[in-house]
Amino acid sequence: MISTNDLKNGITIEYEGNIYVVMETQHVKPGKGAAIVKAKLKNLRTGAIFEQTFNAGVKVATARIEKQLMQYLYNMSDVYYFMNMDTYEQLELNATSIGDNAKFLKENLEVYITSYEGEILGLDLPDKVELIVTHTEPAVKGNTTTNAMKDATLETGLTVRVPLFIEEGETIIISTSDGKYVSRA
Repeated sequence: MISTNDLKNGITIEYEGNIYVVMETQHVKPGKGAAIVKAKLKNLRTGAIFEQTFNAGVKVATARIEKQLMQYLYNMSDVYYFMNMDTYEQLELNATSIGDNAKFLKENLEVYITSYEGEILGLDLPDKVELIVTHTEPAVKGNTTTNAMKDATLETGLTVRVPLFIEEGETIIISTSDGKYVSRA
């Protein structure tokens, strides 16, 4: 149990039967009445974000989230296979539990599988991944306005906007938080 006064960013709590990670907190002391704590929470099962107001000093249950380092192996249709790096045990996850993170997965990528009391919640990707450009249009001479961008399709099927100088076969770095081009690898 943890007091709502002690809620900080990144803490996971169990509240009303769901598991949440605290994204933001704000302590408010109005002129009249008791202090309150406003918290922005993200549901770890659904990804929904909402704000919850707690009375200051109320106890909430902490949720112990386990993270296990695993290596992505391959996928067959909607089933993705991961391997525990220590025990070599394999884990199968369906496409719905991976969600949009699937577009960043390539063979041998190391990810953290998050779980709560044996229930798989999802996976945490590295901040950046290196992917190979499989298709992009060649740069047109004279089309060099400032920050000119073009579409590029990557080896995982992800399409991103890249600068004109990027060509097919190049390896580029993509941010997994927003899916945008960062730099050449």
